[in-house]
Amino acid sequence: MPKLPAALGTDDASPGAKSLSPFHLAVQVHDLAEARRFYGGLLGCQEGRSAETWVDFDFFGHQFVCHWNKQQANAAIAYNEVDGHGVPVPHFGVVLDLAAWSELAERLKTLEIDFVIAPYIRFAGEPGEQGTMFFFDPSGNAVEIKGFRDLRSLFAK
Repeated sequence: MPKLPAALGTDDASPGAKSLSPFHLAVQVHDLAEARRFYGGLLGCQEGRSAETWVDFDFFGHQFVCHWNKQQANAAIAYNEVDGHGVPVPHFGVVLDLAAWSELAERLKTLEIDFVIAPYIRFAGEPGEQGTMFFFDPSGNAVEIKGFRDLRSLFAK
């Protein structure tokens, strides 16, 4: 499992630095094989436990579970205006350091993923400047991947 980053506002080198607690998220998918190809193959998330109707992944150090629902109907997606782009809501994702974000963005562009919002730098020159990209998984779940130069600026105003 990848090493988790230090908690925001702490320094890895400081004695007693706390680790960031992993989150757990479960979503519905209409096809587990597609979910495995997308999260395991495309995004490179290692597969964990599974059963006939679910599979969990190491989503950048977090427990992410895809539950099969053959009747899954995509809920209506709303779009919220942020920095001149329509952001799909609901969505989930992960925050990476900017170098890892850039590397993933280039890999996904090479694989010709269909971006809802192509990778770009949001809030350039402002507090909270970040790389962001949005795309849908094969079951219509919206995913955002963010990148920060300094993770301590995640909540900057």
